[in-house]
Amino acid sequence: MASVDIRDNPLGISWVDSGWVPILNPGNVLDYFSERSNPFYDRQCNNELVKMQRLTLDHLNQMVGVEYILLHAQEPILYIIRKQQRQSPTQVIPLADYYIIAGVVYQAPDLGSVIGSRVLSAVHGIQSAFDEAMSYCRYHPSKGYWWHFKDQEEREKAKPKSKKKEEPSSLFQKQRVDALLLDLRLKFPPIYYQPKPGEKPIPVEVKKEPEPPTETVKQEEREPAAKTPAPTPPSKAPPEKRPRLQ
Repeated sequence: MASVDIRDNPLGISWVDSGWVPILNPGNVLDYFSERSNPFYDRQCNNELVKMQRLTLDHLNQMVGVEYILLHAQEPILYIIRKQQRQSPTQVIPLADYYIIAGVVYQAPDLGSVIGSRVLSAVHGIQSAFDEAMSYCRYHPSKGYWWHFKDQEEREKAKPKSKKKEEPSSLFQKQRVDALLLDLRLKFPPIYYQPKPGEKPIPVEVKKEPEPPTETVKQEEREPAAKTPAPTPPSKAPPEKRPRLQ
């Protein structure tokens, strides 16, 4: 696999010389940028010719070719340097911009790179959303398509179950229940009762019904016997007919 040169994509690299950082100022920032170890600096530019001839930067306006100028300075943190193609003393074509923040040199991206990066990020986000949506899609020949989310079951378990409202009883049901309770209370009277909650139950005295006297019972037994009718004697058979003697 062929190696990729960092100069093919200078937007992903940076450069710094820590020895220059404490003394950077608008007067020497171009000298700092023209260090030989800086990958953004072109050795064939007019700045290098002026530097070798020990001329001032004002001579750049009289030359034709690639040059570097200090475009903006915000001491002590920010410096912007522009690379441009000079065609005449009054006509130049900007080629690239570089910004120096706290001594670190970066290349400013052009408009096409910014739009391409934003579009690529948006497409990646949309593709990731579609991939995640497809992971929740299910299909069965008998059911068709449906969505099955991973946390759907957990959400259903976490939801509080709504209690069903009990319908109020009708007047007939209330009266019927009261009648049944009264009947049970008469058949099975309570043995204990508690005057107040927390107090000791008190036994209930059950009153027994008085038994009827024995004489009355015997009299009642005699009356049915007296009232029963006497058995009728069996009827006699009719007399037999005898023939007359002549």
